[in-house]
Amino acid sequence: MELFTDEYFMRIAIREAEEAFEEEEVPIGAVVVMNNQVIARGHNRTEALNDATAHAEMQAITAASNHLNSKYLKNCTLYVTVEPCPMCAGAIAWAQLGTLVYGAEDPKKGYTTYCNTLLHPQTLVKKGILAEECQKLMKDFFRNKR
Repeated sequence: MELFTDEYFMRIAIREAEEAFEEEEVPIGAVVVMNNQVIARGHNRTEALNDATAHAEMQAITAASNHLNSKYLKNCTLYVTVEPCPMCAGAIAWAQLGTLVYGAEDPKKGYTTYCNTLLHPQTLVKKGILAEECQKLMKDFFRNKR
């Protein structure tokens, strides 16, 4: 596997999602990258923290902001396994994230279902990176729940 590609960093996010799966959380993982270095990680923790806002993206953005001692993440890329919800898209906008890369689309709760303009206007978006692997985790999780 080539280093420092979108696929490389998405695989790290997938490992975070797998950790969420093992913790019986919805398996979404996220990492924040700056200068080809992972500076923050997160996965869903809504059940463990009893907090509806404890999404993978929120965990990773908070950790990255703490790491950089800055509320702005203009020079960072967020890799997340599933399209962010509107709440997370709003947080991505407020953090002025440079790039958002996501795997699977979320036609039910993804931000593009509600409003394509939730992100900061300068945020670059790439989608569909390792989408099948990201979708499989979600399908397996919900199949096990039924």
